[in-house]
Amino acid sequence: MDAVRVPAVKRLPSRALLLTEPPRAALDLAALAAVWPLLATARRGDGHPVLVLPGLMTGDPATLVLRTALRALGHDVSGWSLGTNRGPTGRVVHTLRARLEQLHRTSGRRVSLVGWSLGGLYAQELARAAPGSVRGLVTLGTPVVRWAPWVRTASRVVDGGTRLLGGAPALPRAWAERGSLRVPATSVYTRADGIVHWSSCRYEVRSRRENVEVRGSHLGLACNPAVLWLLADRLGMAEGAWSPFRPPPGLSLLFARRR
Repeated sequence: MDAVRVPAVKRLPSRALLLTEPPRAALDLAALAAVWPLLATARRGDGHPVLVLPGLMTGDPATLVLRTALRALGHDVSGWSLGTNRGPTGRVVHTLRARLEQLHRTSGRRVSLVGWSLGGLYAQELARAAPGSVRGLVTLGTPVVRWAPWVRTASRVVDGGTRLLGGAPALPRAWAERGSLRVPATSVYTRADGIVHWSSCRYEVRSRRENVEVRGSHLGLACNPAVLWLLADRLGMAEGAWSPFRPPPGLSLLFARRR
């Protein structure tokens, strides 16, 4: 687990990391198959709603393994149900806010948010916009450093791509909500990320925020066994009883030991 003062982001991931993302993601999936029986012993859910948001140009199929594993552990998991994530269009922004309110209202319980890459930015802004509806937040390979150069570049890419696809961004950037993040938050990152530079994925040291480093690829984060164990642990905590994550001995090799 890593909790340090965050430096400015000055570079993108290396080309070698980018080009090897697909085969490394396949290794993450193979590792999951190997330790699947151990995951059955992870902390179980209490039935509160969990909303999972996918990365750019992916959709619910990309998070199917993650959602299936969490359901098997007793979590009430929902996908985002908006097709392919093409950026922060008006439909995406307004539908996600309405979905969060609906899950909170119908269950009578606050919602946990899990966001992968761009989906993590959506999750952060939902938590900022409606903290009373959000129990906690976990981001996977998401640039949580709000005004880092990489994030500003990503904003232009996402907004430009949305326009090319015939839409118009509803926000000047996906993370346009003002105000501080007032819910417990965990950022999961890997230094071998070939899509998002790892240094932009770490929160500054603050109460109820943490950074957890895993071994693996960006594309494999949604099927990484360390990530799935961490999600079960974070989502299974009693509301209001947050404590820092500690890897279990049996999976310690899947988590980095850097401090």
